[in-house]
Amino acid sequence: MNDWHSWATIVVFVGAYALIISEKIHRVVVALLGAGLMLVIGATDDVSAFYSQESGIDWNVIFLLMGMMMIVGVLRKTGMFEYLAIWSVKKARARPYRVLAMLVVITALASALLDNVTTVLLVAPVTLLVCERLALSPAPFLIAEVMASNMGGIATLVGDPPNIIIASRAGLTFNDFVVHLAPLAAVLVVVLLLLCRVMFRASFVYDEDRAAEVLALEEREAIKDPRLLVQGLVVLALVVAGFVLHPVLHYAPSVVALLGAGLLVAVSTAETNEVLAEVEWPTLAFFAGLFVMIGGLIQTGVVDEVSRQLAEVIGGDEQSGSMILLGGSAVLSGIVDNIPYVATMAPITAGLVHDMGGAPDHAMWWALAIGADLGGNATAIGASANVVVLGIAERARRPISFWQFTKHGLVVTAATVAVSYGYVWLRYFAFG
Repeated sequence: MNDWHSWATIVVFVGAYALIISEKIHRVVVALLGAGLMLVIGATDDVSAFYSQESGIDWNVIFLLMGMMMIVGVLRKTGMFEYLAIWSVKKARARPYRVLAMLVVITALASALLDNVTTVLLVAPVTLLVCERLALSPAPFLIAEVMASNMGGIATLVGDPPNIIIASRAGLTFNDFVVHLAPLAAVLVVVLLLLCRVMFRASFVYDEDRAAEVLALEEREAIKDPRLLVQGLVVLALVVAGFVLHPVLHYAPSVVALLGAGLLVAVSTAETNEVLAEVEWPTLAFFAGLFVMIGGLIQTGVVDEVSRQLAEVIGGDEQSGSMILLGGSAVLSGIVDNIPYVATMAPITAGLVHDMGGAPDHAMWWALAIGADLGGNATAIGASANVVVLGIAERARRPISFWQFTKHGLVVTAATVAVSYGYVWLRYFAFG
């Protein structure tokens, strides 16, 4: 990391990150400008940026998002989200905190079976409608849900993309993740609910008149097109089945989502142009730019150097190494996307585990997964789901600023990482 390319890459990335935080320039413009500068200074090139699996745009993420946005766009026309909004409010008796708790639990459970991005794409529209009905600010609800999606994603192999990378490297199964990490995910969701009660207490204002209006509604009347709803739900069920059966079918989630979107548009009366208009194109452009910038850090060896420095600090002590790996991964995953970080750190972790005699309890791998998944909650761009929700909120004209998200994200990340330290120590070292 002694050449000027590495330092120039760091300057570009830090400068872009600072501009995103300042919000003086729209984050999409910053991401695309930063990506362009990475290409200009030679930190990466067109082949690496557009075709490399390790350091280029993750087209699986882009097309997964596009396919699911199209499916959600069709479902939005049926009135399904209005139905779910009224149903959830009535179940919670229109009490704001109860509504938030219900949506958080649903989001966490769904994220264990779906990827967290797909989950927030489905839950966020319902949340916006719930908040509109109850005259509440949607920001606390959306922030809590995206954090719940990242926590729920810890529980299973398919819940978060870094888990798939770790499972492949470590030879772990779906059941391994459920046995080792699902209990922690459940505890963390409870911690999140307690924190939300404190952090957002000023937002839980009960409006008796609004509540009475919603409780008097008949949710079935919200359905505008029953036939389209049936078609949409059948396709969505097939897509979800494709996600869950990934270990058997071996179709990437992006392929499943695109097939589902194409099938739904083909069999339904939805107009193609209208469906494509529902896609959050600025969000996809932001992801593309962010992937290229991070690719520059990977290509010039910056990410690899940071990972190796972490490996040197860890040494041969599994307990200390697991704790350092958990905390270090949480910090780094709050700055760069956790997918390239885990892809870079996985082979280094494999070497550390090998040097420690195989580490049969897999504590190092669990520490890497927990830190990488939870670190995404720290900042507004720490995880893919965060960026997607910010894009949805902006399109609904209820924008959430970088700092509005991050000031709560840092608190939640610190608390959940602290709990995770206790969990890892108790489960793998205290009685080992």
